[in-house]
Amino acid sequence: MSGDNQIRFGLLTCTNIVRKLSRAINLSPNATISAIATTSSIEEAKSFTKSNNFPPNTKIHISYESLLEDPDVDAVYFPIPTRLHLEWATRAARKGKHILLDKPVALNVSEFDQIVEACEVNGVQFMDGTQWMHNPRTYKIKEFVNDFESFGQIKSVHSCFSFAANDDFLKHDIRVKPGLDGLGALGDAGWYTIQAILLANDFKLPKTVTALPGCVLNDAGIVLSCGALFDWEEGISATMYCSFLGNLTMEITAIGTKGTLRVHDFVIPYRETEAAFTTSARGCVSEHKVMTELPQEACMVIEFARLVGEIKNRGAKPDGFWLSISRKTQLLVDAVKESIDSNLEPVFLSGR
Repeated sequence: MSGDNQIRFGLLTCTNIVRKLSRAINLSPNATISAIATTSSIEEAKSFTKSNNFPPNTKIHISYESLLEDPDVDAVYFPIPTRLHLEWATRAARKGKHILLDKPVALNVSEFDQIVEACEVNGVQFMDGTQWMHNPRTYKIKEFVNDFESFGQIKSVHSCFSFAANDDFLKHDIRVKPGLDGLGALGDAGWYTIQAILLANDFKLPKTVTALPGCVLNDAGIVLSCGALFDWEEGISATMYCSFLGNLTMEITAIGTKGTLRVHDFVIPYRETEAAFTTSARGCVSEHKVMTELPQEACMVIEFARLVGEIKNRGAKPDGFWLSISRKTQLLVDAVKESIDSNLEPVFLSGR
């Protein structure tokens, strides 16, 4: 794709996660890096852009405001603390910049609804940065659980994402600080598990959400580990577990009336070039391998840039699919937190 048709990204901050995303943009034929904003020194930013193979003409802005004013930026990636999402995502939308926002998308769904409104009023595309949702394997997983002949009707889902954080992380990472991210393991690891449960249930919201006993909070009241039960009508249920305190586990198990799906590395595949899952149906266990020419984060960038390109070059309307999934995920994150805060009382989602 010619440079004239590539979607031009602006990146906020020089952080480790930006290294991964910048590589993804470099691998995406329909995207390029146009600018980066730094809150540190220009020299540090120059070194960062060079070591991560940014285009030589990448602009360096000394503030977020300056980057949002840049006419050569079509879309902005936000790897900033959740507390700052509302302010900066709405500012970006008002400037007509399309938004790729790290999860959790907000501190609560009320804040996210303000971001949604800004996106809709200003006609900008929104997507959250949940990379596994764009892996080719994920589409195959969805095909299987939606196949009535092989899987049947869904009955139960269990999803888990845990990793054992070190002492430095548990003391200093933004994900354990109430003034920065605030939702802890629930907003970080829990986001993936909840989105996996929604995907298996064709994104239908449950009727009730109940936190499970055993939630662990740090001294500031931030969730380090928790579980929850989700109930739908027709006898469908799901459980999730997320933790900064348990061994690395990235599991989905979905059980239907005719088949079962198992995934052992759904968040980050063990291999970048292939992703596997197991199905059992009609008494037959099958191993499936999906070859992946590009890492899942590049697949995400390509799809986001495609949607932005439809708006920029063809006058299309923003696609609301990803925005709706983000809102449902945030709604369930909020419900788990509400149940934790109310001594494990069930939270009813009707009308929310």
